[in-house]
Amino acid sequence: MQERVAVVGSGAIACGLAATAAAGGDVVLWARSDGSAERARATVAKVCGKLERAEDAERVSVATDLAAVAGATIVVEAIVEDLSEKSELLREVVGHVNGDTLLATTTSSLSVEALAAASGQPERFVGLHVFNPVPKMQLVELAFPAAATEDTRRRARALCVALGKEAVEVPDLPGFVVNRLLFPFLFSAVTLLEETGLEPKAVDTCMRLGAGHPMGPLALLDYVGLDVATAIGETIGTPIPATVERLIAEGALGKKSGRGFYEY
Repeated sequence: MQERVAVVGSGAIACGLAATAAAGGDVVLWARSDGSAERARATVAKVCGKLERAEDAERVSVATDLAAVAGATIVVEAIVEDLSEKSELLREVVGHVNGDTLLATTTSSLSVEALAAASGQPERFVGLHVFNPVPKMQLVELAFPAAATEDTRRRARALCVALGKEAVEVPDLPGFVVNRLLFPFLFSAVTLLEETGLEPKAVDTCMRLGAGHPMGPLALLDYVGLDVATAIGETIGTPIPATVERLIAEGALGKKSGRGFYEY
């Protein structure tokens, strides 16, 4: 890979993206704290091991000083789905990179135009919506702000090819294409539970065996995280079912917390 990639963030998407990019060269991953950095190192090593590319983990340098991204030609922001937090971090990143560095966000539902404006560099900005788990999911939704240059567009597409992904350019609408269609369906499955008293496993089995889905809608909500799913639902204007709100209030966020619609 000709580009030098830095990922700012330490969650599942950030670590998965870093592990994927490491197949093509050295990668910098920034984490906010020492604890987050240690967890990120462990996650990257685990992901690379599952890919039978354990040696690639050594190519990922984890840092807690944002200045570590200075040598990158592409910096990908991959933190919590919050407009103000993403905007603030992007502004900080701009202070550490040069005028040729491509800036990207992995937002799944927020306005790319707004994030590009917040960065102050809309001409070299791109929405790079990868899917979890990043190493396995082939799609990248590319969304560009109006000011993005042709060079920015070319480099973003080339990055997707280098990552082994298929890019589809999508309009900068809340939720883009996948989430705009997916989350109303996922929440409708919860509404069906509320109306019928069916067990989550029954609904998921129907959709897996009857519709050919690899994962049922309720298991998928748990995998995404009910808090993340709610943030996406609110952004795209989909009503949040009462059961989801109740589970979140109980701290049952899905797989990451050990309980959601299922026990883990």
